[in-house]
Amino acid sequence: MPETVAPEFIALQQAVAGRYSLERELGRGGMGIVFLARDVALDRLVAIKLLPQAYAADAGHRERFLTEARTAAKLSQPNIVPIHSVEEAAGLVFFVMSYLEGETLGQRLRAKGPLTPHEAARMIQETAWALGYAHGRGVVHRDVKPDNIMLERGTGRAIVMDFGIAGAPAGADARVVGTAQYMSPEQANGDAVDGRSDLYSLGVVGFLALTGRLPFEAEDPSSILAMHITKPAPPVASVSPGLPRRLAQAVDRCLAKAPEDRFPDGEALAEAVGQSVERQRELPAPVRLWLTKNAQPTVVHLVWVSFVSFPSLVGGITMIYQGSLLVKLGGVGLLGLALGGPFGVTALYRVIEARRLLRSGYGLEDMRLAVRMAAQRRREELAVEFDREPPLPAKILRWTTITAGLTASAFLIASIVDAMRSGGNADRVITVFLGSSLVFGAGAMLHTFFPGARQTKDRLAELRARAWQSTIGQWIVKLASWKLKHRAVPAELTYRPTEMAIGLAADALFESLPKEQRRELRALPSVIERLQADAALMRRTVDELNGALAGLGDQSASARSSALAADAAGVALARSRDALHADLTTKRDEAGKRLAAAVASLESIRLSLLRLKAGTGSVGELTADLTAARSLTDRMAQDADAQAEVERLLATTREFGLTPPHTGPQGA
Repeated sequence: MPETVAPEFIALQQAVAGRYSLERELGRGGMGIVFLARDVALDRLVAIKLLPQAYAADAGHRERFLTEARTAAKLSQPNIVPIHSVEEAAGLVFFVMSYLEGETLGQRLRAKGPLTPHEAARMIQETAWALGYAHGRGVVHRDVKPDNIMLERGTGRAIVMDFGIAGAPAGADARVVGTAQYMSPEQANGDAVDGRSDLYSLGVVGFLALTGRLPFEAEDPSSILAMHITKPAPPVASVSPGLPRRLAQAVDRCLAKAPEDRFPDGEALAEAVGQSVERQRELPAPVRLWLTKNAQPTVVHLVWVSFVSFPSLVGGITMIYQGSLLVKLGGVGLLGLALGGPFGVTALYRVIEARRLLRSGYGLEDMRLAVRMAAQRRREELAVEFDREPPLPAKILRWTTITAGLTASAFLIASIVDAMRSGGNADRVITVFLGSSLVFGAGAMLHTFFPGARQTKDRLAELRARAWQSTIGQWIVKLASWKLKHRAVPAELTYRPTEMAIGLAADALFESLPKEQRRELRALPSVIERLQADAALMRRTVDELNGALAGLGDQSASARSSALAADAAGVALARSRDALHADLTTKRDEAGKRLAAAVASLESIRLSLLRLKAGTGSVGELTADLTAARSLTDRMAQDADAQAEVERLLATTREFGLTPPHTGPQGA
């Protein structure tokens, strides 16, 4: 027990002596103090929330607290913290609830920043289930905020706390009964509230969880309340581009000023959010961790390059210029250590990390899928980041860097050959080499910030994907699997988009063919990659258009009140929306057909490879498949007008108050 004990701790312990043993204070706020205690009879940990004495002294407030707490105690739902008892003893008013291991959403956001779209969608959905259940039984929370949402350790389940406890008399000062940053407009106005007020607050929580900031921020609570009442919330996608469209639409709809424009209940919100991000589209945590480490240079690698490679390079050049053949050979050895050492260190690191992933139950196919998805995601991000022609200074910098790099390499090779034959001036060689290397290094660093050419692919990401797809990946896994006997059962399967799963299978079949057949079909991997990219683009297009249609349907003319359609403006609006709905449907169907065609072409190649491997097919059949696949990908590449029309239609949805389209990854 701490040296300084709060008087509330002592008073409550005296009131519950023999039944509960208080251990420590867990936290306190304006509406209560929470203590960790042990239920003596049941020998279990519980949490006890004590109503502050200032409120408990008021008979009306105390009775209302007890009534609402008893009502909340009747709620039995997996995402609501269970309340065991509501009591009044020795002038103290408190209730006893289950103690949950974990952290509040507020603690999680403050410690680690925004949630991933999947994590945020799950939190919103489970909180909405809890709210919907309570609203159906006449209980309105009135204080939904991150610190009232617990994330259970181990399961990640969202559990809502303080149901009905933050309530207050109708018309009471809103600043007392809620938290300004999360308060609905009607609650801030002191008007009567219902369950839709809680959904607004949950929308604010979702906004914060996805972006790391609140929709309204000011120095004092009064200004924040005024913003909630009068100022439209910014679209969540404008703060965090690349969110799944339906998830962004759901959060934006929760933040509508008028209650009737929000979701009618928590169940409707939970359903909308559940459709926004599919769980299986996200890589399992062990695979994501491996992917992150696979893309990062190791500390050992950096130390090696800084303190071993560079000195060895300079020393090797110096030794080559010495007269003794033995010294020259030693210099060549140092050069090999300088140039080949980093690759050896990298390979060893890859083996160690692969072994950790294999021990978790995942395999080579999961690794190949992860690096492919990462490469595809980088293509999408680069398309957004470098969507314009670079300026002339950046182009000059690029060619200067390339020239310096080529000069350094050529001079190094030429000088080594010359020194091995006849000797030479080591100082001059080292000076020129170091000068060219410094220019190259500085240029490469600046080129990272000011690229001199449009970048459509991340070369390192593409190289990693190809390396893991090749025999290099197979050898790394073989080395990592050496004497590995115990493997865990994966907690969840790695999601494979259909086109990527077929492409991975086709690539594996191609790698298993004899060398002569692979040489004849050397164009096959690039065709498979193009088909996958085309199919992935069409899948994202279908998802975007489905999201736009869902949002348009939520606000369709038929769903509006008859008063809107009664006047001329309403009729015109209805016709415009109907026309847009028809165009979006047409483009979605076209994209769906192209997706099906690309997947069918991939499937045809895979089946031909299976027949070829089984001895019932021929290279000629695969050549015909390749010709048809090239024709298909060429048609899709040439039909840029169709994709431009899709983008135009998606942009048009802004006129109807829908979430702007996003080009980032969709829940991957």
